[in-house]
Amino acid sequence: MTKIIGLTGGIGSGKTTVAKQFIAAGIPVYIADDEAKKILQQSEIINQIKNTFGDSVIENQQISRVKLAQLVFNHPEKLKQLNAIVHPAVKEHFQTWLETKQNEPYVIREAAILFESGSYHDCDFIISVVAPIEERIRRVMKRDGVDQSSVLARINNQWTDEQRISQSDFVIENVTTESTQRQVNEILKKLSII
Repeated sequence: MTKIIGLTGGIGSGKTTVAKQFIAAGIPVYIADDEAKKILQQSEIINQIKNTFGDSVIENQQISRVKLAQLVFNHPEKLKQLNAIVHPAVKEHFQTWLETKQNEPYVIREAAILFESGSYHDCDFIISVVAPIEERIRRVMKRDGVDQSSVLARINNQWTDEQRISQSDFVIENVTTESTQRQVNEILKKLSII
């Protein structure tokens, strides 16, 4: 039976960097955020979101992720409504993907909100990626072209590093590429004997 290794971390922690290192090592990686973006463009999901949040989040017959984010990130109840639409669709998609990986000893399921969504219950082991808060803010501001207060609002909607670490089997401190790669290699060794 293929084991599921959850990979998570707060925004800007470097989950994608770590995921790419696992991919380079030949491990199948499911990146939930990428799949959620695709799922957001399915007509059934567009209709559910339109019915829930109105036309203001629709642009050229598609979901405007920017407008949707602005609408939900400072409103926990609206974020909960969005997650109730998107998470079941992502979970179903992951199960379909997993069926194609049954010959693998394990796969990585990368998800920013692995704990918040409850997806961690389906994982055999969990890896959390952490980085200093100032570094996380700097990375997200550069990557997304947003201001510090926007990044902090997103950070405040996620679990803290302490919460994630307390529930994780492995922790990667993502400060430099070299040290992160060393930590990934150590985890790969441990997973090979589990």
